[in-house]
Amino acid sequence: MSCHSEQVVPVSSEDKIKILLMGNPNVGKSVIFSKLTGVHVTSSNYVGTTVDYTYGDVNYKNKKGVIIDVPGTYSLEASSEAERVATSFLEEGADVIICVLDATNLARNLDLALSLREYPIPIVYSLNLIDVAERDGIKIDKDKLEVMLKAPVIPTVAIKNKGLRELLDRAFSLCGQKAETFPKQSEDERWATINEITNEVQSYEYKEPTFIQKLEYLTLKPWPGIPIALLVLILSLGVVVGGGKALRALILLPLVNNVITPFFTRIVSFIVPEGIFRNLLVGEFGILKIGIEWPFALILPYVFLFYVVFSFLEDSGYLPRIGVLADGALKKIGVQGGNIIPMMLGYGCAVPAILGTRAATTYKERIMVATLVSFAIPCASQSGAFFALLGDKSFLALILVYLLSFMTLFTVGIIMDKVIKGKGQPMLLEIPNLLLPDRTSYFKKLKIRMKHFLMDAEGPMFVGIGIAALVAETGVLNSISTMIGPLVEGWLGLPKEASLSLLLGIIRRELAVLPLLELDLSTLQLLVGSVVALFYLPCLAVFGVLTKEFSLKVSLGIGVATITSAFLFAGLINQIGSLILALVG
Repeated sequence: MSCHSEQVVPVSSEDKIKILLMGNPNVGKSVIFSKLTGVHVTSSNYVGTTVDYTYGDVNYKNKKGVIIDVPGTYSLEASSEAERVATSFLEEGADVIICVLDATNLARNLDLALSLREYPIPIVYSLNLIDVAERDGIKIDKDKLEVMLKAPVIPTVAIKNKGLRELLDRAFSLCGQKAETFPKQSEDERWATINEITNEVQSYEYKEPTFIQKLEYLTLKPWPGIPIALLVLILSLGVVVGGGKALRALILLPLVNNVITPFFTRIVSFIVPEGIFRNLLVGEFGILKIGIEWPFALILPYVFLFYVVFSFLEDSGYLPRIGVLADGALKKIGVQGGNIIPMMLGYGCAVPAILGTRAATTYKERIMVATLVSFAIPCASQSGAFFALLGDKSFLALILVYLLSFMTLFTVGIIMDKVIKGKGQPMLLEIPNLLLPDRTSYFKKLKIRMKHFLMDAEGPMFVGIGIAALVAETGVLNSISTMIGPLVEGWLGLPKEASLSLLLGIIRRELAVLPLLELDLSTLQLLVGSVVALFYLPCLAVFGVLTKEFSLKVSLGIGVATITSAFLFAGLINQIGSLILALVG
């Protein structure tokens, strides 16, 4: 049985020891969680909130436990939703707390560490990143720190598995022990204690800066930080676009076109007689043809490589540095540089990006970032569709699509900053050390993200492909094309078959691009079609999360704004482009 039978355990059964894993953001907490738990972990929303926490089982010396990775927080003041969730877990009770401290920033981490002592729960402290601290010339007397904190302190290097066995051993051994509680301190009293502890246990030794330390410094300065950031982004784009095209051309498309599609065509032709049912399966828009080619041969390679690159930049500690460099530019549209992370995450998927806005310091910033992500940032699937459509036919058109995306991003941001009341807060962003990502955590994160993509994106995409086959083979497409012909053929200058893109784009934005692959379009038409897809309606999943996080009114407002912009910008490009082409002959 658990040592605290009265506690509310949001997982499994009562015979498991409940361990809360707590700490500031970016102290290596997620790496420790990944190392201590197995592959079977679960992510959930805390009851009554939209904040996620993760938990997983751990077995140690014939004892069973569950580790809850509590959202990272700097304090327990309950001024943010994450802090309120952390406080709720503490009030529910637990058998033991593992508090992770960053040895390179001990003073800042001790604020939370001392606050945790006010709860009657045994604590073991993980003094993590001890190797980085030693590299920086920081020495911490572990024994003195134990005495002053009155709790076990285990030096750890989580990324190298050092100290984790001892950490887990001490955590399990504390179960059942009565914790010493400390009186609540005011902020001034707590910081006086922090200064006393750090002066006693911490010392510095000058060391010649290493290459990594110099690089950490340089990546935060405008010069050469901005050129370095541009180089990193160009290399990242090269890996995603170049690698995706290579995977498509050399492996996936030959496999689909020469092996998989002919196989299904022969099977279906043998079983199903000629007619509409056979065409629905293996016709021009056949479910067994397009349903494999579009999601897996055209989209998946770009999405996979995007997450390979993004996860590496995230786990290496480089992304927050881009936030520092971008702070000046983003301030001009009313948001601080820390929001660059959910915005960049939007290039993977808008859903986690919108959820990531919970870390924004004000509601104004949160709704602005969510709108910008929904409005002008193409997700990985959408980008993959753009690369497949424009990469081989007009690289200039591809560049123009993304330039228009950036211009719209800043324009919409400036307008929203003027319209929405309130002020943004100064940037408060944790800057972690530059480190090589931990292999185990990196591949686990990559696996989880690809799993979410396959579950969240491929299902709706397959449904959209089924609808495409149905409307194409039943003649419904002709009726739709006739109905919206003046808009599609007149204003946008696209062939009537492009009406299918508008129909499928309601389901997922990349489906507004992929049908254009089957048409013989001019460069101008390719650009127009891509611009429509760029600003088209948020996909159903994004619409749902916007409604959940904000309101139906907000999600409908964003939807109306995006679809209006899609037809307005694309139509203007067509009209202006057609005029220029006519003048030059």
